[in-house]
Amino acid sequence: MANLLVVDDELGIRDLLSEILNDEGHSVDLAENATQARIARNAHDYDLVLLDIWMPDTDGVSLLKEWAATGLLTMPVIMMSGHATIDTAVDATRIGAFAFLEKPITLQKLLKSVEQGLARHALRATPPVPVVAASTPPPVPCAVPAVAQFAAVAEVDPGPHAHQGFDLDRPLREARDGFEKAYFEFHLAREGGSMTRVAEKTGLERTHLYRKLRQLGVDLARGKRN
Repeated sequence: MANLLVVDDELGIRDLLSEILNDEGHSVDLAENATQARIARNAHDYDLVLLDIWMPDTDGVSLLKEWAATGLLTMPVIMMSGHATIDTAVDATRIGAFAFLEKPITLQKLLKSVEQGLARHALRATPPVPVVAASTPPPVPCAVPAVAQFAAVAEVDPGPHAHQGFDLDRPLREARDGFEKAYFEFHLAREGGSMTRVAEKTGLERTHLYRKLRQLGVDLARGKRN
């Protein structure tokens, strides 16, 4: 829902625009002349203003220029008129008007202009996203345990015979043993050396798990230290 201000000296147009915009879910304030419009703008921050050009006290272009000079033109303003010339519309645009609608205003043009104006206002009100410099990853220690090979891929070219940190140019049994050792060291480190939790995570019975770890040469004490 947006907060809108409709400024027009004709009661019928104010009521019609108010009804249409309220049906669209917006909150609409009404002013019948520039004096009322000044009071309303000083009291509220509007998301968009629909402003008639020809009014009895001060014309809409003069009011627009006044808002621009005093820093109150912080919202899109759509000018409306049934008698304005092209020069008048161009002048209003130069001052800061967002769009110009010629009376009688069609429903399609009204809703489209309001939608575009609100989208522009929302874009201008959105704070820019701060640019954060990418942090440099910490250096990898020279002695890399098997668990580190399993958890991350090295940021260098692994060569044609390596994949995920493992040398695939080895016999299948040796490659499989290397993977399994890294796999169990990873879970031991994550579970703080708890064999019960590692057995649950890996789906192995504890006795079989102990035998497997001894076979692979996994250091159980290191898992507890980590």
